[in-house]
Amino acid sequence: MLQPEVPTIDVPTSTAGIGSTTGRTDVAIVGGGASGTLTAIHLMASRAHDLRVTVHDASGEIGKGLAYGTTDRRHLLNVRSRHMSAFPDIPGDLVEWARRTGRQPDAQAFLPRRDYAVYLRETLDRLRDERLSFRPERVVDVVPVDGGFELHAAGGRVTRAATVVLAHGNQRPAPIAPDGVPLPDAPWHLPDPWDLDRLGSLPSDAVVVLVGTGLTAVDAAISLLEGSDRRVVMVSRHGLLPRAHIELNSTAWLSPVPQGPVTADQLAELLRDQVAAARRQGVDWRAVVDGLRAPTQGLWQRLTQVERQRFLATYAREWEVRRHRMATDVARLLEGYREAGRLEVVAGGLSGVTDHAHRVELELPALPDSLFADALVNCTGPLTDISASPDPLHRALVHRGLLAPDPLRLGVACTARGEVLDVSGQVVPGLHVVGPPRKGTLWETTAVPEIRSQAAALAQRLPEQVRRLAPA
Repeated sequence: MLQPEVPTIDVPTSTAGIGSTTGRTDVAIVGGGASGTLTAIHLMASRAHDLRVTVHDASGEIGKGLAYGTTDRRHLLNVRSRHMSAFPDIPGDLVEWARRTGRQPDAQAFLPRRDYAVYLRETLDRLRDERLSFRPERVVDVVPVDGGFELHAAGGRVTRAATVVLAHGNQRPAPIAPDGVPLPDAPWHLPDPWDLDRLGSLPSDAVVVLVGTGLTAVDAAISLLEGSDRRVVMVSRHGLLPRAHIELNSTAWLSPVPQGPVTADQLAELLRDQVAAARRQGVDWRAVVDGLRAPTQGLWQRLTQVERQRFLATYAREWEVRRHRMATDVARLLEGYREAGRLEVVAGGLSGVTDHAHRVELELPALPDSLFADALVNCTGPLTDISASPDPLHRALVHRGLLAPDPLRLGVACTARGEVLDVSGQVVPGLHVVGPPRKGTLWETTAVPEIRSQAAALAQRLPEQVRRLAPA
């Protein structure tokens, strides 16, 4: 244990002060999912500063967000426990927490994702003191003012902060719009793949089409197929499922990293050559992919914009299905469903949609005939273009020019250290971003090992920055 146990986070329910400026904090963290919670954890872990930290989250719940907000215990982490500690320098922290709380203590295990949210919350509870507060409110605008920022909440409350950390994580999928026409608001249309109540309410013999074949679609398929007679068809442009982890993969494989400028083709060739070399030594390809994880951010930053675009168009999906893999138990479940004829994976995308009130008729180029389904679920992955975000905070910041998409629209324009760049490309002093929104700058930034390192580094820098930005 890092610190003695302390009471859990109190969620204030008073509406006193609504419509007026109420208090000031040194660090405002907007978003209470994994990115925001990890940032708060590292700020609280340091006793070398007295910064006041406030976490704002509309859900009123710490640690969940989209990634870990699931209530289905069959949704597992896709990274082993030994790599999921909140602390880069304490790799066994999650495993020890699992042992202490009566969960699976195996460092090789893939814990339920909802348990990871509990771990993050309890870790923050253990470290928090009077420096930390929590506001269960949606921040709809952040306005630069002398000495920092004003944060405007949906209920009218206005607070001030010296620095702001945007920790909004992944957003919900962009609407599906075949031929530019959005899908209707019909009973068969499920735009939110994480609405488990609605998934569970589908008839037990329903035919369900999942648009997308990534990890979100995998989770949706498990929720739909387990304990029912439903049939699921997963469809995407490439028709590629995430690859599976193997039972034990402890062999390290370090690839020679090229120096100087690189191209997308060179990186693809490097991976092919190293996989072949590893195979000759009896080493699985997964060790090669995992060994390339550390240099990935540096390699991405050495690609020109044109080469990054080529990587996205030519190689990205093949890389992603190998980099972000399924837990072993999950892969076995899916294979069983496919063998039983209850799960089908189709390439070629979706070309046509016809609304039939309570059912939908779909044109899939890979199938000879139309497919009639009881439901279509949007599992296309997170919306990454910040300029298209429906979030009122993003819309306000983009409109003001304080926030801009990166050139590839994979996230927020920012420096490698997470300093937000405005529409003119200038650093916005005191405004930071952590986690998935750094993807356009770093590429490798969506998993906990990278996010926790970003949170730890930011927590080290913020005390000095707050002092520097403080009014004389």
